[in-house]
Amino acid sequence: MDAAQLPLLVAVALLVVLGSALALAEASMSRMTPVRATALREQGYRNGGLLERIQAEPTRYLNGIYLSVMFAQNGSAVLVAILAEQHFDELGITLISIGFTLGYFVVVEAMSKTFAILHSDRVALLMTPFVWVLGRLLWLPTRGLIGLANILLPGKGLKHGPFVSTEHDIRSLADAGHEEGVIEEHEKEIIHSVFQFGERFVRDIMTPRPDIVAAEIDSPLDTVAALIVDRGFTRLPVYRGDLDHAEGVVHAKEVLNALRPGSPPTTLAALLRPVRFVPESKRLIDLLREMQAERFHLALVSDEYGSVAGVVTLENLLEELVGQIGDEHDRHEPEEIVRLSDGRYRLAATANMADLNEAVGATLPHAQWNTVGGLVYGVAGRLLSDGESVALDGYTFTVERVQGRRILSVLMTTPAPPASDAVEGADTPPVE
Repeated sequence: MDAAQLPLLVAVALLVVLGSALALAEASMSRMTPVRATALREQGYRNGGLLERIQAEPTRYLNGIYLSVMFAQNGSAVLVAILAEQHFDELGITLISIGFTLGYFVVVEAMSKTFAILHSDRVALLMTPFVWVLGRLLWLPTRGLIGLANILLPGKGLKHGPFVSTEHDIRSLADAGHEEGVIEEHEKEIIHSVFQFGERFVRDIMTPRPDIVAAEIDSPLDTVAALIVDRGFTRLPVYRGDLDHAEGVVHAKEVLNALRPGSPPTTLAALLRPVRFVPESKRLIDLLREMQAERFHLALVSDEYGSVAGVVTLENLLEELVGQIGDEHDRHEPEEIVRLSDGRYRLAATANMADLNEAVGATLPHAQWNTVGGLVYGVAGRLLSDGESVALDGYTFTVERVQGRRILSVLMTTPAPPASDAVEGADTPPVE
């Protein structure tokens, strides 16, 4: 090897080292998040503040890394081909190039990126100054090249940074994270609940009209106080005559304050706050924003005819996101969907159809009927008595308990599995 080849060998070695550094930077910065960068800064790690600034606009710095990776890979490959050309024929040059590419992949791509993924925080903090300088130096070139790509691409390319995952992608990532032990069960459920929350309506979670606890406007305050204490509600709708003529909402604190010794005499009507009405077709996310902005916790739900169909509270909305919220005064309510030992399900008539489908893996229609009781009456087309049944899509619903005209509970029988699945290999002759 002559002296003229030594600079080329040194250049190849430097490009391989640069490629490894870039691979470390790319993998660690890609896994870093703004929240994690802020946490590292608050914990006092060196370069934490600079890392947080990089994560505030990561695309700018990642583009610099990608451009440098391309030069390191292609530059080293070209130099190796030039060195090989001085000593080997065409076949030798091809073999040397293939061998270098495989070695480059193992050392630079596989080893460096795997190490960065295993120690992402430490590597990201270590590579932060390098990434910062690279992003500053290559900002104009990368911006110009991306601008050119946006001109050439239909629709002028991406205008808002990197690809945004779809709902399905995020749900799949949550499931995968739970399987790997990164995300807890309740955290995964909350992620799924957030997407379900945006798809549901007030009618899906409201307390139906027959279950509303309310007070008549002429009721004495001590009677209202006894109702509040007995049922454990903080707010009660107040009506005149019936719920369709709601006058307002009364807060338990104001009722108890009015009953304190020394308080001036007053009436229930004087303690009322305005009542809010929302349509049953209102989306939960819209109602939550409205409750936050206008600062109310309870609303009466109107149906398409203007009658009161139910009531919805802020607690109902939050429970859709984080699960059941209870306190020491809540009464234990039986589960709405219970699997029995004989394979059937005992269902509360108020059980939500979407929840039932999810629990039993069914695809029963839930757009027309929100609850099990609604489905049973809708399919039957008449009032039912104890023991009567209706069938839909292979499922049998048997009325278990009725109170007046209202169904309380239902027994559901699922379709029998196909004979081939029920007794696998039943028709297969024995092997002698």
